[in-house]
Amino acid sequence: MSDLVRFGIAVESALLEGFDDHIARRGYENRSEALRDLMRAELAKDAWDRGEHTVATISIIYDHHVRELTDRLIEIQHEHGDRVIAATHVHLDHDHCLEVILAKGPATVLKRLADRLIGAKGVISGDVTGLSILRRGARARGTRDP
Repeated sequence: MSDLVRFGIAVESALLEGFDDHIARRGYENRSEALRDLMRAELAKDAWDRGEHTVATISIIYDHHVRELTDRLIEIQHEHGDRVIAATHVHLDHDHCLEVILAKGPATVLKRLADRLIGAKGVISGDVTGLSILRRGARARGTRDP
């Protein structure tokens, strides 16, 4: 890692003890790496919230016996063919399937895609997780699809 900057922070001892317990459970070698991960996660969440270019994992569980649902889910993905990277389909049991869709693009578009998939009749549950590749100076230069 280049251009490291050292800085100090002040926190309550109980908070630091809790953080030290957390980083030990997660297997971090030191506080610095744990803080870097927290910063990255917060910046990625902010990029998602602001609608910047991101990647997303959309997970849905559905009843495959619901009439025309599978065709509808595929149709929605094809409508976003420029955004959908891959999809994985798993049979959970006789009635239920899990589908995980990977997509990239503006978070606003990916949120709408996820809403359409999760909101389809027959989808039992779903969730979307947005991630971002953090690039130094990306805001100043403009962002592109990762």
